[in-house]
Amino acid sequence: MLFDAGLSCRQIHKRLEAIGEDASALDAIVISHEHSDHITGLEVLARTTSTPVYLTKATAGTLSWKKSPPEILHFEAGRGFSIGDLDIESFTVSHDAVDPVGFCIRTKDTKLSIATDLGYMTDSVRHHLLGSDLLVLESNYDLEMLKLGPYPWSVKQRIMSRDGHLSNSAMADFLKQDWDHCAKTIVMAHLSTHNNLPVIVEMEARIALEVVGAKTTELLVASQDQPTEMLQI
Repeated sequence: MLFDAGLSCRQIHKRLEAIGEDASALDAIVISHEHSDHITGLEVLARTTSTPVYLTKATAGTLSWKKSPPEILHFEAGRGFSIGDLDIESFTVSHDAVDPVGFCIRTKDTKLSIATDLGYMTDSVRHHLLGSDLLVLESNYDLEMLKLGPYPWSVKQRIMSRDGHLSNSAMADFLKQDWDHCAKTIVMAHLSTHNNLPVIVEMEARIALEVVGAKTTELLVASQDQPTEMLQI
């Protein structure tokens, strides 16, 4: 299954092919919220591959389809659902969308969690991330780069707000104070192009992991330009 479809349909096909996967084999496209960087390729991809789309009713209500909509299946934020032999838990995140969610994906003995597009770590988010074998975590912006960057002040305020994005320092605080040390691999994700640098993200995350003594935890910083390496959990 594919979580979010923010690239163009062509790019999604290209990225999947780069890791040996075929978009026509998708069983589901699961959408976290309606912002364009999460749905740009959704309509064309779903239509051309006849893949069902899973999203909340509120998020579905924000979407418009140029042609007939694909098969839509709703889930409720905070409730679980299954696709094939995978169990998915959705959890509400603090972000300026109508019904934004993160996800935990479980098999019998493994758990992958995805937490991006969140202004801050709520108690609920911290709870849902417990026991993750692989954690995809937002590290969107460096505060000083954002303050000095090209965005209008109103946009900067939005990003820094409790409905915006998670900063590098907030990410590091979570790892030092609330992370349970279960994840064998952590992927830093959703880095801003203008307000962050991979080297800064990696430095702050590694310092946090060193503070808590997580010497064997694998750390990856996701790129917008190419897929990460294949991961097996």
